[in-house]
Amino acid sequence: MTPAERDALAAEHALGLLEGAEAVRAARLAETDTDFAASVEAWRARLAEIDETATAVPAGDALWHRIEQRLGGEVHAARQHAALTERWLAVWNSLGFWRGAGLAAGAACLALAAGLFVLAARQPAPVLVAALLTDDNRVAAIVNIGADGRANLIPLADLPVPSGRVLEVWTLWDRARGPVSVGLSQRAQRLDLKVDDLPRAVPDQLFEITLEPAGGSPTGRPTGQILMKGVTARAL
Repeated sequence: MTPAERDALAAEHALGLLEGAEAVRAARLAETDTDFAASVEAWRARLAEIDETATAVPAGDALWHRIEQRLGGEVHAARQHAALTERWLAVWNSLGFWRGAGLAAGAACLALAAGLFVLAARQPAPVLVAALLTDDNRVAAIVNIGADGRANLIPLADLPVPSGRVLEVWTLWDRARGPVSVGLSQRAQRLDLKVDDLPRAVPDQLFEITLEPAGGSPTGRPTGQILMKGVTARAL
């Protein structure tokens, strides 16, 4: 395993994305390999801001000031982007989903950076990224879209799926056409999205995950509870 692969494994172990044999191997390395354990702890420190076990605290002026010092105009753009997104998505879903958009924008910036950290060791950096937010503004998944147009979903939180139900991923770039299903899964896991036959993704394109009956939506449109959603932005 190369140093880059070890670092990627440590990052995914810190995020809780590993399963099966990979999860067992990473846990064993964390117990027996001091260098690997240190790398895991370093990733946990970097990703502490999106640790879902932490108590949610609204972003204050001091935090925004520190973020602005680091990212310059990106934060201001993120705030404007969040406001624009809220108005645009009102056509499809209720405004209540986007309450607290200011905090969501800050979380989205952190999530985008986290996704790039993990992916950089394994594949070219994406050109577009969407941070999918729950209705309480938690970043629960990231959609990455590469320069070749391929897209994948990386969950950052576990999603309990009731028996007889599935997670369905949708995208919307044209309200006249409506949302299009691009993925189906029985649990939260990495998923290559089916976008080969769709137009190339663009900034502000919506992605969302709904809870649907086994086999997917019977109507070809979202019918179940919206678990999370977000729009694409150019990767940082």
